[in-house]
Amino acid sequence: MNAPALHLVKSVRDQVSAEEWQCRVDLAACYRLMAHFGMTEMIANHISMRVPGTHDEFLINPYGMLYEEMTASSMIKIDVEGKILFNATEYGINRAGYVIHSAIHKARHDVGCIIHTHTLPGMTVSAMKTGLLPIAQSSMRFLDIAYHDFEGVAIRMDEQERLVASLGMREAMVLRNHGLLTVGPTIPECFNNMWRLERACQLQVMALSCNTELQMPSPESVKFTNDAISGLKLGKREWPALLRKLDKMDPTYAD
Repeated sequence: MNAPALHLVKSVRDQVSAEEWQCRVDLAACYRLMAHFGMTEMIANHISMRVPGTHDEFLINPYGMLYEEMTASSMIKIDVEGKILFNATEYGINRAGYVIHSAIHKARHDVGCIIHTHTLPGMTVSAMKTGLLPIAQSSMRFLDIAYHDFEGVAIRMDEQERLVASLGMREAMVLRNHGLLTVGPTIPECFNNMWRLERACQLQVMALSCNTELQMPSPESVKFTNDAISGLKLGKREWPALLRKLDKMDPTYAD
């Protein structure tokens, strides 16, 4: 697959630190994996990663490329005020992406990566008054999940304060009538959060479509399961295997 041409005098890798380059590679891999697992909406949505060693800079996708086209060199570096610091593509950034991601990066210095999606299962659950139900072990991981009421397309800066307040210190949030959002200290952890949250939503949509009464677990078993899973830093163990999968499919994400 040929990604859109980058306009360079010298390679992006030669113009950034080794730490930033590795971050770019992992971020591009995350975009490719999201595409592989069907968690995309054409050029919409966004994944960001804080630039290593900074509090006010992050990398985000160019608005105009599909997730399966993303490469390490194509990531755009911006600051939390919206200033573009480095861009080797012909594209700009998504306004809603900037509003959502900059708000969280400013407020949560423990967060490295943020993923936002508009998948069909995620949007379906976001419209359910029940929210995410602990109907199976996969869902119980998100016992303490945040909810943020829909205010319209997220392009107004005054929503940032309310968005951050809704998220609090949690690792996942349902954006009502909108979609899903996860955060994590690293890209592997954030991706794992989103992959499993998406699975939980798929499970709920399937279960509720069966037109039969659900067997609900006891609150005690739900809490025990959540406590057992919390703090395990899930995602790091899986990441090398996922990169091996990508390398076999198409290694150009690392370009």
